[in-house]
Amino acid sequence: MEISGKRILVVGGAGFIGSHVVEELLKEPVQEVLVYDNLTRGNLENLETSLADPRCRMFELRGDVLQRDVLDKAMEGCDAVVHLAALWLLHCQEYPESAFEVNIRGTFNVLQASVRHRIQRLIFSSSASVYGDALEEPMKESHPYNNWTFYGATKIAGEQMFKAFHRRFGLEGVGLRYMNVYGPRQDYEGAYTAVMMKMLDAIDRGEPLSVYGDGSQSYDFVHVRDVARSNVCALKASVPFGFYNVGRGVKTSIRELAELLLALRGSSLPIRCVAGGQTFVTNRVGCPEAAGRDIGFRWTLGLEDGMRSLVEWRQARKNAKDAPAAKFQK
Repeated sequence: MEISGKRILVVGGAGFIGSHVVEELLKEPVQEVLVYDNLTRGNLENLETSLADPRCRMFELRGDVLQRDVLDKAMEGCDAVVHLAALWLLHCQEYPESAFEVNIRGTFNVLQASVRHRIQRLIFSSSASVYGDALEEPMKESHPYNNWTFYGATKIAGEQMFKAFHRRFGLEGVGLRYMNVYGPRQDYEGAYTAVMMKMLDAIDRGEPLSVYGDGSQSYDFVHVRDVARSNVCALKASVPFGFYNVGRGVKTSIRELAELLLALRGSSLPIRCVAGGQTFVTNRVGCPEAAGRDIGFRWTLGLEDGMRSLVEWRQARKNAKDAPAAKFQK
């Protein structure tokens, strides 16, 4: 799809991944990027730079994927949609009814509205969670669904509904199966904080880094900036429909991640193995070949540089929060 001069709606565009997608879209000659977000997990601070661009604006009613009439209004006159709105893994685990409403019914609402408004291309944020634990490595897109989580179930449902809408209504687009996404703007104060943020908190406190089991659980970590670019690549691609992995195809264990964070912080704290803990998947690495071939996406940020960007962003946020108190004490 040629996106020059097009109006693109980003559903969930104020969130962690969504705000980076908005930034990447604004690097293209688009006419407008319209952000649709209820600001439950996202925030306007994530969009501070993007909203300074006259081509970018928040939909004035904000809105939710469950508000069908508001969503319908937001989609009027748009050429393409990037759908990122969803409840995350642990939220889905604890509140499956809410997860059903947002992730499944909400995605259904986006699909229906896309058909009504003759959207040229829809990009759906799926997840590597549809795969579950690896039955073969690296995981290709043909890997069977081996998921055992409710979050993964909602993403499978989203993929299958999208597939049905493509067959019945000709709705074109791509579903992107993100591996383990990390980077600036990651949630580090909420109830569902990622493991690397917890490790950095432990380093700040001078405490040993705890890893469950022997720390051999291994994942495919991909930087949020690359994930955002994958959405732009998928929009611009000519492939009419498909699902693609978004990752590096590089396997990193939790112990290796802990060692890297300690090195980046110049810390010699020990790593402590502990029993128990909640681990949904213990082994997952995706094959990036199909995404490179069909939608032109290739990762650019290695883990060390990517984690350094996360550490620097986190420290800048902490400094900004401490600054008013320090000024007051003077």
